[in-house]
Amino acid sequence: MEKALFIVDYDPTWRVTFEKSSGRIRYAMHGIPAEVEHAGSTAVPGLAAKPIIDIDLVVPSVAELPEAIGRLEVLGYVHEGDLGITGREAFRAPPGDPNHHLYLCTADSPALRAHRLFRDRLRADASLARRYAELKRRLATRFATDRDAYTEAKTAFVREVLAAKTSWK
Repeated sequence: MEKALFIVDYDPTWRVTFEKSSGRIRYAMHGIPAEVEHAGSTAVPGLAAKPIIDIDLVVPSVAELPEAIGRLEVLGYVHEGDLGITGREAFRAPPGDPNHHLYLCTADSPALRAHRLFRDRLRADASLARRYAELKRRLATRFATDRDAYTEAKTAFVREVLAAKTSWK
């Protein structure tokens, strides 16, 4: 049985948790051109979220993926493959680390572009972020033990945000 799904109010310590986890990742990537970004709802100030930090590790091309995967495994990350999302390699965090998801992407990955665009649009529009928080709270109550259904139920909103024509970037 899956653990219950819950959404909590924004916590400013999420940024600190991101910095702690990302520092180890940056150190491990020494010599590989890589960026580490705070992604997902916890990266949007004021946004209610599941208290799990999403981290995107970005390398220039597929040529760097094997070396990056190997270095992450040395840190204790467990490579889980793309989990059905092309262009994004998922990792389970090492035991004892703060609760986070790590995704390894190439700079040209559509999954990375979507992560960035969605995060940045929520950061730029407080009313949009409030709508998303309200939706997530309703869905977390409705699908408390079914993460797949919860995620699927958010899809229409996410697609709407990604497709929106806006005057800001």
